[in-house]
Amino acid sequence: MFKSVFLSAEWRNLLMANYIVDPQILKPWLPCKTELDDYNGRHYVSLVGFMFLNTRIMGVKIPFHINFPEVNLRFYVKYKENGQWKRGVVFISEIVPRPAIAWVANTFFNEHYSYLPVRYEERNESGLLKLSYRWKSNNKWNSIYAEAGIKLLPILKGSEEEFIYEHYYGYSHAGKTKTNEYRVEHPQWDIHPVKSYQVDCDFEGLYGKQFAGLAVEKPCSVFVAGGSEVRVYNKRTI
Repeated sequence: MFKSVFLSAEWRNLLMANYIVDPQILKPWLPCKTELDDYNGRHYVSLVGFMFLNTRIMGVKIPFHINFPEVNLRFYVKYKENGQWKRGVVFISEIVPRPAIAWVANTFFNEHYSYLPVRYEERNESGLLKLSYRWKSNNKWNSIYAEAGIKLLPILKGSEEEFIYEHYYGYSHAGKTKTNEYRVEHPQWDIHPVKSYQVDCDFEGLYGKQFAGLAVEKPCSVFVAGGSEVRVYNKRTI
């Protein structure tokens, strides 16, 4: 079904701030044939920063588009096929510092990419991994920052971390009655235990008034995954 690899890369240091939201605000972004996924009756959006490394498009490295950070806002869905549920994500917004990456993703996957200044910083200090993602919009720098233990730990089965990270499909609108589906392949990730964090984000300016309240709301959880090599397969339409 998913035979050809469109993109291969490493996704590293995935920093995710998770918020519980009213499912009604997610429905305008819900692709046809998918349903909202939940964890113990709670629906999430996640503000995510992570690094793309050693990126290849159709096996080819594009100069100046090999290593770069991304920041996105996503939520969680499921799609039933042949009696089996597939768990996936839908992106409300994806921000990268390279216009060509945005063009490719929007053109081939009907995603919601834009390009803005994005900065990434990583430090190991005092036995802690310190990660910072910053992105500039409307003359304001937004940021997500975390300090975490250096040692990686396995994700526990049935945990909130497993729900957030274990989604292996992406879904996007392809019209009123069709949806694009693509598979993301990677091993299960281990996580760095988060000790502290800070989020400073203009949710309303970046993502719309529906998300304005998140600017003053504390995340219900913040996770850092070490990441791995990944493969993103060419889309199909369902």
